[in-house]
Amino acid sequence: MALGARPDGVRRHNRSTLLRRLHTLGAGSRTELAAELGLNRSTIKALVDGLAAAGLVTERAVAPNGTAGRPSLLVSPRPESLCVLAVDVAVERITVALVGFGGRILVGRHRPVQRGDTEPTVVIERVAAVAEALSLGGLRPAEVAVSVPGIVRRADGLVHEAPNLRWTEVPLGTLLGEALDLPVAVGNDADLGALAEHRRGAARGVGDVVYLSADIGVGGGVITGGLPLRGSTGHVGEVGHMVLRPGGRLCYCGCRGCWETEVGEQALSRALGLPADASRRRLVAELRTIAEKQDTMHGRLDEYAGWLGVGVVNLVNLLAPELVVLGGLLAALPPDLLAGVEARARDRSLVGRAAARSVRIRPAELGGQASLLGAAELAFERVIAAS
Repeated sequence: MALGARPDGVRRHNRSTLLRRLHTLGAGSRTELAAELGLNRSTIKALVDGLAAAGLVTERAVAPNGTAGRPSLLVSPRPESLCVLAVDVAVERITVALVGFGGRILVGRHRPVQRGDTEPTVVIERVAAVAEALSLGGLRPAEVAVSVPGIVRRADGLVHEAPNLRWTEVPLGTLLGEALDLPVAVGNDADLGALAEHRRGAARGVGDVVYLSADIGVGGGVITGGLPLRGSTGHVGEVGHMVLRPGGRLCYCGCRGCWETEVGEQALSRALGLPADASRRRLVAELRTIAEKQDTMHGRLDEYAGWLGVGVVNLVNLLAPELVVLGGLLAALPPDLLAGVEARARDRSLVGRAAARSVRIRPAELGGQASLLGAAELAFERVIAAS
């Protein structure tokens, strides 16, 4: 125990640490939990007994593998015992899900919307309707978290700017909190995608990660030393607005030659010879066709792949990640193209060469649920810390 630490404070800390471990990694025996958390057996027993009495965990006996002795008790989180409401606001859809302790989606609702029709009032009404339906079934979330494709002030959930939603200075956290009478957190979609992939997806166990996601825009999230990179204001990851082609196409931000003008949704549509307003579904289908016909891939996507590689090389030089995870439309790119971008990141970046060409590029594992699950993780962070 640290000098001056109060016993009740230590107990709360140990309880939160155990809850976080069970939520993130799932079930474990008492012996495993004691070893992982550096606690003695009596402390673990007291903590588990308390969580079981509160209905947060269950225990069941597991026979030892081929050895004599008493069965060990496996401690598992009860998903329905502690829930949060996760919301993902995208340009063409609003998704709301009740996520349980342990990270499993218990109930999900998905609503397609027309581009430009995602008004803040629509989001609030949709989330409130789902929350009311859940409460009628006896399920009430402890907290709400929302993923938004824009620049967000984490302290109060103010969305400074979300151009693709046509939002400016929207106090979403305050408005939604008043409508639901619940605490509300709001985060950037790419930041939350990075958080989810790090805890539950392609980047599990990796300490330094860059997550890139391309849809209408291009966003990024950064994990460094196992923790999200926030910056002084919390506005980190606007990688789509790195100016890589001075004098290039005009970006909505007012600059010319931003990276997302070369690798965003419209750039991919151009490369594939599709209309600028081609749907995401059509883009993904076209990419799958190209992956099956590898002889035609390079002629159609060479320039696109080149600009993707230029941006990734810059990020590898700047942030030195072990892994680059590609989400959104980038996750649907043909494997041969991704292999080429990985080779470029290893061979053309000083950091990549210094790290013995060990930088890896992988598609995201969580698909379209990454930002939604990241929102759930954001909410659980606050709930567990307060437990």
